[in-house]
Amino acid sequence: MIDTPSLVDQYCHGVLRTELGLGTFEARLGRGEGPPAPGTTLFDTQTGFAVRRWCPPLLGLEPHCPPARYLARRRELGVLEAGRRLLRGSGITTYLVSSGLPDDLTGPEEMAAAGDAEACEVVRLEPLAEQVADTSGTVASFLANLAESVHGAATHAVAFAATAALADGGPALAPEPPGPGAVRAAAARWLAGRRVGEELTDPVLLGHLLWIAVATGRPLQLHAGPEEPGLRTDPAPLTGFVRATAGLGTDLVLLPGLFHHRYAARLAAAHPHVYADSGASLARTGARAAAILADILELAPFGKVLFSTGAQFLPELHVVGAHLFREALDRLLGTWLTEGACSPTDARRVAHLLAAENAHRVYGLR
Repeated sequence: MIDTPSLVDQYCHGVLRTELGLGTFEARLGRGEGPPAPGTTLFDTQTGFAVRRWCPPLLGLEPHCPPARYLARRRELGVLEAGRRLLRGSGITTYLVSSGLPDDLTGPEEMAAAGDAEACEVVRLEPLAEQVADTSGTVASFLANLAESVHGAATHAVAFAATAALADGGPALAPEPPGPGAVRAAAARWLAGRRVGEELTDPVLLGHLLWIAVATGRPLQLHAGPEEPGLRTDPAPLTGFVRATAGLGTDLVLLPGLFHHRYAARLAAAHPHVYADSGASLARTGARAAAILADILELAPFGKVLFSTGAQFLPELHVVGAHLFREALDRLLGTWLTEGACSPTDARRVAHLLAAENAHRVYGLR
């Protein structure tokens, strides 16, 4: 049994501030999946089983209690108290909270208070550009304000994140910054045709944003697979951008969707400034989490892999992500010890690297 250290959740979102009914809870539990088969619910998934295993005891119920009973207890406690108990029961001591989602989600300060933990902000680039566009009257002012806002955010954020860069084949990830003329033309088109609050998808402006973020020296989180709506399933366009950013002083942290963890791990192994996240893949595979983690550690050096839950909306997903990681890590390292593949000292070191130390190094955390 490996004594897994406290966890730094290096990629997550806040949780909803509102009470949820059964249907709404299930929709959030499914993370965008379609409706379940007739006569079943989205609790009949690996994620649903994991929630029923780990979360009820934190609210004073027995493991695997029926969903209706669990949700009734959740409503009885209230959204704030239930969230507090769940987050504090996760074992996570630091949250890196990605900002900018349109839902009514808690921010870093609220996550820190509810979870009795530290919390830092990861600024998403697309919402930042949309906010700048809402207050800029001309193309020139928009582009000037955009650069100023990104560099200003770098003074308080621990990292930036881009979620739409792989859309439409990944042209935003071109291996060189777009030229000034192309940027001005793209900005003019977007500003003329957009509605307030409309999401930024223009690949030239996205590429411009990415390179501004790279220039700040802050780590940049990039999705590497279809965890987000609209992303293409082949993350290959990342390769050129990864090569082009080598030696510039900015680390790239790849957030692979399910089935793309091996690709992210290979890039992390090949490039000194690239790291691979393990969170989304583990959270979706449930009982097979140890096999997925073994895949990642088969390809990437142990110092290049970071833990996260990838959770959003539900504090239950923070709990599930943390427990699945601990269980997977314990099972995998236990096998290595049994087979004589490493020493107990080695196993403890690997556990500390993945759980927290790699994140502390990449993001400059205390």
